[in-house]
Amino acid sequence: AFIDAEHALDPAYAAALGVNIDELLLSQPDSGEQGLEIAGKLIDSGAIDLVVIDSVAALVPRAEIDGEIGDSHVGLQARMMSQAMRKLSASINKTKTIAIFINQLREKVGVMFGSPETTPGGGRA
Repeated sequence: AFIDAEHALDPAYAAALGVNIDELLLSQPDSGEQGLEIAGKLIDSGAIDLVVIDSVAALVPRAEIDGEIGDSHVGLQARMMSQAMRKLSASINKTKTIAIFINQLREKVGVMFGSPETTPGGGRA
């Protein structure tokens, strides 16, 4: 299964790479919560061996989507991901499903010491 939170999957390109598009379970969720809920249901079903979430950075919480531009949503995505991982990890272990979470590498502006690289979504897991 492929959860395309970025809404960027190109079926023709994926097929050219060897992906059987006709057999691929594809979801393009409207919010981070919806994407993680879909992942949870797929994993709990035990009917799939692999679920890919692309990407953690694109799993935007519903409150942020519904809010106004400029609203502060400090830590909201990190809390959502933390809760989801606690819920999903038991199901992943029980069903032996492989879950791949793709993320992005970004650089912090103005970092003078240490690595300027960071990953969106909170945590270092």
